[in-house]
Amino acid sequence: MFGRWLGDRRNRAGRTDRAGRTDRAGGAGRAGGAGLAGRPGLAGRAARVGGPLSAVAVPPHAGVLSCRVLDPVNEPVRHAEFAVSDAMGRKVVGGGLDPFGSFVATVPAGDYRLAVSAEGFTPYRANATVGESAHASLGDVMLQIARPPALPEPGDWELDPLHSSVAFSARHIGLARIHGRFNSFAGAIRLGERMEDSAMHVVIDAASIDTAVKMRDDHLRSGDFLDVERFPTMEFYSDRFVHKGGSRWAITGGLTLHGVTRTVTLETEYLGVGHGLEGETRVACRASTELHRDDFTINWQTMLARGIAAVGPSITIDLDIQVLPKS
Repeated sequence: MFGRWLGDRRNRAGRTDRAGRTDRAGGAGRAGGAGLAGRPGLAGRAARVGGPLSAVAVPPHAGVLSCRVLDPVNEPVRHAEFAVSDAMGRKVVGGGLDPFGSFVATVPAGDYRLAVSAEGFTPYRANATVGESAHASLGDVMLQIARPPALPEPGDWELDPLHSSVAFSARHIGLARIHGRFNSFAGAIRLGERMEDSAMHVVIDAASIDTAVKMRDDHLRSGDFLDVERFPTMEFYSDRFVHKGGSRWAITGGLTLHGVTRTVTLETEYLGVGHGLEGETRVACRASTELHRDDFTINWQTMLARGIAAVGPSITIDLDIQVLPKS
């Protein structure tokens, strides 16, 4: 009787096949996520990817995509960024790499397009198919050094306000950012035989500030902020151009704002030389910097009840510039 009772308990706990595997829930089962997903009661649970990522659990109907990004001497390109798009061209996931130049992303099973980009390197693109509960590895991806854009001819150039913008943004009540621009500005650049010997002068009409809200713009023009009646313009004179590698430059100079001059650095990306619709030569760049209002004695502030400033202390400046040969 005792032996029959014990045998019945073993049968109820789970049968063992000839290979020694048990078929009860939570037993050893077959390797891979497909076996788990196909069993009653387990279809909604995360499966595990096989191979070197066997410890990675993925949701049903998903898989893992990975690669490592290296430069021509097999060093990780840590500052590279990746973007994974689906068959319709919609971005699914993206971001930076880990300290070893790698990324691992969990995505729904399907076909994807991978793009990897890094400053100073030629972009890399590849197709990948990710299977359900599978690991699609592109292995080591080697980026090639990109040739920087050709520098423009030395001489005198002038800013094209019709194809340029001077924009800014500031934090509002500690949450979203308010965006605006200056609609009236002019500038001149003298490019030297060596780009490092170049000089730039830009003048901005302070009263042309535009955030698309008249009441706010009037307040920004008042003595609380720009005080445009006393200080009608903002001016920037460059001191030096410093090459930071590839197409990146740092342009340092003095910015006069609200009657105060401070040294600022424009982190600049040189975009190259092109030609307009009428065949004219154009040079383009993007630049950005961050200003602190207190540095220019623009310190008006109203605090909210919970101690949060209505207007943030710093202003982000974003420039998109095109210049033409001076006529």
